[in-house]
Formats: sequence, structure tokens, C-alpha cells
Amino acid sequence: MERPSWDEYFLSITEQVSTRSTCLRRQIGAIIVKDKRILATGYNGAPRDLRHCAEVGCLREKQNISSGERQELCRGLHAEQNAIIQAALHGIKIEGSTIYSTHQPCILCSKMIINAGIREIIFRDEYPDPLAESMLKEAGLGLKRLIFSGIGQSRLRLD
Repeated sequence: MERPSWDEYFLSITEQVSTRSTCLRRQIGAIIVKDKRILATGYNGAPRDLRHCAEVGCLREKQNISSGERQELCRGLHAEQNAIIQAALHGIKIEGSTIYSTHQPCILCSKMIINAGIREIIFRDEYPDPLAESMLKEAGLGLKRLIFSGIGQSRLRLD
């Protein structure tokens, strides 16, 4: 029996977490892991107790805002932001952890990841953001893309 690597295992869990997303454009999931234990999860969507985009429509679509631009004009929080907030809300220390995400983090999430003390980012899909990549590199964070080609056959690409 072939078992997935730890990175494959945790990244596959981000896929399941992303199914809770309420974003109409892109479903993203993130989990924060330390010592092979999941500390927090997050997916993109509207803040707690507020109506979701599925109910009120996508503000970004209505204003014809392109992906990667004017991120503040959105009802939702990003998956990485929600995972960090959930850890803080429940008093869970995430310094020195790894964050797994279905997508490469944007500049807003990257700054939060740096200040939260997360040491490594492993993601599946690219979301090129040169400023985010530059700041993560300057902060000394590992940024790795996991490319799946079957259980036990994925490969990490250092970005």
C-alpha cells in the first residue's frame, strides 16, 4: 500500500477545506500545521454572521475588478487570513508552523504569514504576485509548490 507523503496528505486536506468556500470566483483552502498536527483551517468567504456572496452577489464582478487587483474591494477574507484568525481566536500559537494552501498567497496574506511567524508555505496552484514573492524571500520564508502526479509521485518545486 502506497501512502501519501506528509506534504501530499496536508495539501489534500486543503482541498477538502476549500469546499466550504463561499467565494463565487475561486475556492481556496488553507491549513496551518506544526509537528504534523493541524492547528487551524480556513477558507475564503464573508466574515462570520454576514451574508455570503452567493446571497448578495460578487462585489468584484459587479465592479469588473480583475483578479489580483484592489483586494480590499471584496466581502470575503482569504483562506490564509481565516486560518490565522481562527488560531488567534482560539489562542493557538502558530509561530514556527507551516501553512498549506490550495493557492500561492497574495501580498496581503504574505504579510500576515510573515508577522504570524509561520516559517514555510506549501501550495498547489500558482497565483503570481511579485511583491509577495519578494517580501517572502526577504523574510526568509520557504515558498514551495507541490505538483501532484499521483500519490507518492508528487514533486516539490522551490520557488
